[in-house]
Amino acid sequence: LELGLSQEVIEQRVKDTFNEIFYGENRFFFFSPEDESLGYMEDTGNHDARTEGMSYGMMMCVQTDHKKEFDALWKWARTYMYMEDGENAGYFAWSVATNGEKNAYGPAPDGEEFFAMALFFASHRWGDGEGIFNYSKEARELLHTCVHKGEDGIGRAMWDPENHLIRFITEC
Repeated sequence: LELGLSQEVIEQRVKDTFNEIFYGENRFFFFSPEDESLGYMEDTGNHDARTEGMSYGMMMCVQTDHKKEFDALWKWARTYMYMEDGENAGYFAWSVATNGEKNAYGPAPDGEEFFAMALFFASHRWGDGEGIFNYSKEARELLHTCVHKGEDGIGRAMWDPENHLIRFITEC
């Protein structure tokens, strides 16, 4: 609008961009071939899925009201990226092959932060559902882990409790 474009032109550009990213010839969103309730954003330079790309994709979906794609991304992240065991339990593996095999067992703070933000936005837009689709509950649990991880002696918080700055490495 500030550049003099009409609201109609702006809205069409957003729709066209979403469609190109998610369904166009050069897309980088893919539904799982085995289960269309799962989807991932491919890092085309590395041919994997990364938490920042997945969470940015979720932000695009919630902001443009694409719940099916949002839920597919979130379900894929919770199915293949979420770590249930070990010192990083409660975080997401930052790199996962497109077949769901983890390439790494460490998290990346930008992915976790954007997952939580996208989940809060989804809760506001669509309301909370059941299980992993109880968006606000999932966001609160993730942020709790990011802040309190390691208080029991296992793992490490993403925010340093002394200076409140983000850590990019969660290993002790």
